[in-house]
Amino acid sequence: MTTTADDPNAGLNARRSFLARSRDFALELWRVLTRPSSVFALGTLVLAGFVAGVIFWGGFNTALELTNTEKFCTGCHEMKDNVYAELKSTVHFTNRSGVRATCPDCHVPHNWTDKIARKMQASKEVWGKIFGTIDTREKFQDHRLELAAHEWARFKANDSLECRNCHSADSMDVTKQSPRASVAHQRFLFTKEKTCIDCHKGIAHQLPDMRGVPGWQ
Repeated sequence: MTTTADDPNAGLNARRSFLARSRDFALELWRVLTRPSSVFALGTLVLAGFVAGVIFWGGFNTALELTNTEKFCTGCHEMKDNVYAELKSTVHFTNRSGVRATCPDCHVPHNWTDKIARKMQASKEVWGKIFGTIDTREKFQDHRLELAAHEWARFKANDSLECRNCHSADSMDVTKQSPRASVAHQRFLFTKEKTCIDCHKGIAHQLPDMRGVPGWQ
């Protein structure tokens, strides 16, 4: 029987036909992919897979490192006009030794597994860009304490890992520090009673309104 435009089941039949064809295509594709090759030798397939894996891994790591640069970090004005502008006035940006910390040095773990976890966590911050949560200085200031608290908590949880990548307690010469810093480091840092971020919250960026922050006076 021929289906006409007036047939109320025409749309349903068309959808069923499409689903059936899609299922058959998927099954056929699976059979092709799982069927032993009759054209190429096993060694050729293994070599091709290895080369493809190297290319994929190289491309993935290249893209990862491109997102791990200061140029990428400051690509949006929210970062460039706020925290990056503040960084320029600190010793982490300009100092007598000429050694400068970049955004990823302080905000991205150096080892690979922690770096991937941090990148996945940071992907949530894209929503702030898309929906304009902090697209003006005023909005940024309104959210500054919340943003800072997230980063303080991260540093606290990993024992200020990014700080310690450059500032090793084992290499620290307290005799060349001010008396106050020397006492604080020996009493709290060397004993692991506290970690770097407990005392150095405003080391590279302006502090938010600290009223209500536990342990801050």
